[in-house]
Amino acid sequence: MKPSTEVSRWRSVWRQLPLLVALVVLWVFLWDQITVLTVVTGVLLAVGVTRALYLPPVLLSGRFNVWRGLLLGLRMTYDVTIASLQVAALALNPRWKPINSIIAVQLLTRSDLVTTLTAEAISVVPGTVVVDIDRERGLLYLHALGTRTHADIERVRHDVLGTEERIVLAIGTREQAASVRRARRERRNTDHTIGARE
Repeated sequence: MKPSTEVSRWRSVWRQLPLLVALVVLWVFLWDQITVLTVVTGVLLAVGVTRALYLPPVLLSGRFNVWRGLLLGLRMTYDVTIASLQVAALALNPRWKPINSIIAVQLLTRSDLVTTLTAEAISVVPGTVVVDIDRERGLLYLHALGTRTHADIERVRHDVLGTEERIVLAIGTREQAASVRRARRERRNTDHTIGARE
């Protein structure tokens, strides 16, 4: 075997390492326990999936903002807690008649990694679950509980874009971070204009 071939193979493995680790972590989460068996089977499945099935390359920014990552984790904990209480209250209310919606949300970025993490973060929060992703157009389709009015639907869209923004600010490229900040300013300006008209 030529040295250059061996180096390129190791480089390929190194580039796929974050994806392999993420797949193993996901597998362990699904089993809800950390044992030798779950870790070993997770590693075998991760290697098998990445070798047998084509996956688009995961482009990492190489950037991680610790402060934004901490804020993302705290906000996720808050969202899950509040949403759990809200869904429990709705489930226990005998007069509640569910009116739900399938909502399309246009994401601000086209990164496969950001799209995937956003979809996972949304689905973890009770009351919303992603049912489909249009990768080419950057659209998320999600099922949301309690969307009786247009304002409820806009609130869900706002929450999704906020989640995407926090993820981008934590791990996205500088260009993506600048893009979501610009989009946030535009949304705020639009909201102020609408509020002034009302």
